[in-house]
Amino acid sequence: MRSLERLDVAGKRVLVRVDFNVPLREAPDGRREVADDTRIVAALPTIQELRARGARLVLASHLGRPGGRRDERLSMAPVAERLRELTGAEVRLAPAVVGERVAAMSGELHEGELLLLENVRFEPGETSNDPELARGLAELADAYVNDAFGVAHRAHASTEGVAHLLPSAAGRLLEREVSTLRGILERPEHPLVAILGGAKVADKIGVIERLLQLADVVCIGGAMCFPFLAAQGHAVGASLCDAHDTELARGALARSAEPGSARLELPRDLVLGDRLAADAAHRALDGVDVPDGWMGLDIGAATAARYAGEVERAGSVFWNGPMGAFELAPFQAGTRAVAEAVARARGVTVVGGGESAAALAAFGLEHAVDHLSTGGGATLALLEGRKLPALEALDGAGVA
Repeated sequence: MRSLERLDVAGKRVLVRVDFNVPLREAPDGRREVADDTRIVAALPTIQELRARGARLVLASHLGRPGGRRDERLSMAPVAERLRELTGAEVRLAPAVVGERVAAMSGELHEGELLLLENVRFEPGETSNDPELARGLAELADAYVNDAFGVAHRAHASTEGVAHLLPSAAGRLLEREVSTLRGILERPEHPLVAILGGAKVADKIGVIERLLQLADVVCIGGAMCFPFLAAQGHAVGASLCDAHDTELARGALARSAEPGSARLELPRDLVLGDRLAADAAHRALDGVDVPDGWMGLDIGAATAARYAGEVERAGSVFWNGPMGAFELAPFQAGTRAVAEAVARARGVTVVGGGESAAALAAFGLEHAVDHLSTGGGATLALLEGRKLPALEALDGAGVA
């Protein structure tokens, strides 16, 4: 993966694929505005470095899932406004992704100026990696930089196709994400403790199996624990659990018993609710056999303390996925305990994106970890050992 310093950008137009897929909200005056600018801020080091080196920047990102159609609710206009505020630069918003007018605007850029393309997913050829769209994007620039780790696992026109058509390199965020995540897998300080939560085993079985090979301890929480408990013969009541996930969990349990595998830790107590709601009836359960009519919605206090203890003794920590329905007050204690343990851990701490990042932010701990990934699916794909199309494209691209 080629580094940014190997790319000649002075006076050149550089197409930068960023991940500005940020949440929006309605402002008091009715305008849509950025609700969380974390991903925009994460891209600033690359943007500012390229501007300082005299580049003329054309920024490309998706926002939401418009399905290849123009949807004004998903316009990049609010993102352009926030980017202006963060950079102090003039940020022009293109009326489209490609086309004559967009090409003219790209050609009019001066050194250090920014042009933000409209939502690349307004183009139906983006997600199908249409060669014609990739060529249209390449015509807007003299070089290409990918700084969008969150979509590095997608072979799209703006992430993979265009990289073959221009001198290309990785941005600082993409480079740091890959280096950090590979480092915790290939060169971790032991013991390596992984805390995995979330909803479905099927979504993370590849990561679970890889970490069983590489980590010292793997702790399972969230709704994902119930297929494991069911595979052990425990009753799960109305908890989220299906037959396919249970079979996958049964296989993982068998592999965890093999010599050299990580120790697999499961909850020993739970917090139950009669439904998934903030005002649900709830109670602690000393044990893991869930009665009929109840669902497990958080790990219990003893399990949270046990998982926190593993984190505190760790040389390296990887956390991905909440321990329960942390958005609801009765069921947030387990996730909070893990988040606080990760925040004060002595070892290197790496947190996967998505809900784990949201949990850290909810508890005011987002700046207390060593690395907070901007990726979701890309993080999991890299941890599983799968090839990421966007990275492969950078490896095969030319250098100016």
